[in-house]
This record gives sequence, structure tokens and C-alpha cells, in this order.
Amino acid sequence: MLYSRTTPEQKRVRFRELLASGTIHQFPGAFSPLSARLIEEKGFAGVYISGAVLANDLGLPDIGLTTLTEVATRAGQIARMTDLPAIVDADTGFGEPMNVARTVQELENAGLAGLHIEDQFNPKRCGHLDGKNVVDLETATKRIRAAADARRDPNFLIMARTDIRATDGLAAAQDRAKALVEAGADAIFPEAMATLDEFQAIRDAVDVPILANMTEFGKSDLFTVDQLAAVGVNMVIYPVTLLRSAMGAAERTLDSIKAEGTQEAQVGSMLTRARLYDLVDYEAYNRFDTGVFNFQVPGKH
Repeated sequence: MLYSRTTPEQKRVRFRELLASGTIHQFPGAFSPLSARLIEEKGFAGVYISGAVLANDLGLPDIGLTTLTEVATRAGQIARMTDLPAIVDADTGFGEPMNVARTVQELENAGLAGLHIEDQFNPKRCGHLDGKNVVDLETATKRIRAAADARRDPNFLIMARTDIRATDGLAAAQDRAKALVEAGADAIFPEAMATLDEFQAIRDAVDVPILANMTEFGKSDLFTVDQLAAVGVNMVIYPVTLLRSAMGAAERTLDSIKAEGTQEAQVGSMLTRARLYDLVDYEAYNRFDTGVFNFQVPGKH
């Protein structure tokens, strides 16, 4: 009830245990605090918070327009609603190395289990679009060193994302991954890998956990969790999947209302009132105040 009873420190320890377990773990992307609770209820290991989703939910494109304050606030709202560890996309760190350091501490304060920082220029763009640009090696490693130096909880995970595969090729991605690990990265996020063999190449290059981004309509095929596990991937994210699903359903319902004058045709696919109340744990609030939940919930509405 209210928020998670698991502390951020406990979540970070759990996240480290997951990554050290030798098995692969799935982190669906939450677009709201309630969706994070649903992810937990369905038995997933953790929650991912996408920078693209945070931007898109504000009606903005994913080009670095969101601020640290916006990301920390929304990510904190999501993280505190679940006992699962949550990691967040921190884009390029919101500025120069000193800004990166502040980003780490603000996201620690917000209760996150970790973040990833990428090596794109500002303004950045979605990792699965063409025309990306990456910073030089010195700039990329300075960001990661600043992040690693700034954290106060040693279990807060600093992940480095590299987009260099798209601009300079796979060998450059291997070299960049190695350098980012040497700079202090606890894990590597190789963005927009085209094949399983490319994930395997990154696995062969570094000894830290690696992440696979299984986003729809992108550069990578939607590999199964078993396929990714076979090439040594430790963590899989589905960053925009739930937002796309929810917005697709919303559009269909609006079309139905417009065309038919009622939402009746879409009601069967909606979350019921009873299920929604279950997700928000409505009944548990009765332990504090019997006037809060003193009615019968209709089972079909």
C-alpha cells in the first residue's frame, strides 16, 4: 500500500544479485507508476524506465529535450511503486561531467537501482534512427568516470550505452565497450545490434553484464529471451512496448467512440473496475480508514 516497503538500497543489492546470477532477466518498460506495479505482479525481475517514453508521454520527441528534474521526478514516482529494482535512461547525463555527477546523485536520491549514460552528441536521437552522431572516446569515458566517481551507494549500477555501432561499425563498438568498462562502467548497453552474432561479439569483448534492447520497429530483430541468453546477454529491456500497446488501445477506443457514439464495442478489452482497484490495492487502505473502502466492487465493471 502507498509505496514499496523495499528500500532503494535493498533494490540495488537485488539488482546486483540478478546480474551476477548467470541467468538472463527481462525488464519491461514502465510508462507510469501503475504500469510498474503490473510488471511486478506479472513476475518480471525488474522495471525499465525509457527516456523516449518519458519524452513521448510529455508529447515530445526523443531528442534530449527532457531535463534532469523531469526525468528524476517521474522515474522516482515509478520506482517507489514497486519492490522491483528500476533502472532509468539518463540520456547523455544532461550536460558536462559535473552535470553527469549530479545526475547520478539525483537518481540515487529518487530511489533508482541504476542508470545508463550514452555516448551520443546533444541533441541526441533515438538509438534506432539513422543519422546518429557519437562523441569522441575522451568525452565518452569522462562521462562514465564522472558517473562512477559521483555515486555514493556502491551498488548503484552505472551502465554505459554506446551507439557507435551505427556510425563506425562493430569493431569500433567492441573497442568502445572495453574503454567504457575501463572508465568504470559496471555494464554495457550496445545499442542497435543487428544480429545475435553482434551481441556475441560484445559479449566476447567485455566481462561485465550486457543489455539487449528489444524495441519494436527498430534496427534489431525481436529475438527471444532464450536466443539472447545463448549469446551471453544478461538483461533484456522492452522500453516502449507497454506505451505503444496502451496508446494503440486508446486510439482504437477513441475511434470507436467517434464512429459509433459509444465505447461499448471496446469495453470487453478494457481493464475492469475490479481489476483496476486490485492493482491500486484499494482494499488495503481500509486498514487505515474503514470509510475509504466500504463498498462492493462490481465484478463486471
